[in-house]
Amino acid sequence: MENASARNMWGEYLKTHLEHVFEHAPKTCYFGDNETDANNFAEMTKKETKKAVSHSLLGLQNRNEPLPKNGDFIVLTNWAGEAQCIVRTKSVSLKPYFSIDSTYVQKEGYGDKSLEQWKSYYWNLFTNELQKFKREPRESMIIVCQEFEKVY
Repeated sequence: MENASARNMWGEYLKTHLEHVFEHAPKTCYFGDNETDANNFAEMTKKETKKAVSHSLLGLQNRNEPLPKNGDFIVLTNWAGEAQCIVRTKSVSLKPYFSIDSTYVQKEGYGDKSLEQWKSYYWNLFTNELQKFKREPRESMIIVCQEFEKVY
């Protein structure tokens, strides 16, 4: 873990959670692809109004990132890389974009929590992400739906 604030937060967490001392160092990241979203999503996660995040499977594959799995820890940062909180993955499911439903969207907590707004936001996000790999989003693309809980 190269981020000092994330390393410090993880160390503080471990002081009172010795049962996790042998876990791999958590991933450090922000949610979103711009400063405004990253900072808002960090705040929402700290307030526990955001309890899920979505990834395109193609994006993960093209960046050679592993699939998230149950029990994974993440030190969530803001855009500036300052640690904001720690979350732990509760569930991961793979779903076609067209099958995302409003129950899941509520857990994402984005905007007005409507399916329409979620689809618009993520379609744009995935378009930007996949463009770098000369790919385009499709209704049938697989979405990695990651649900988590704030633990610190």
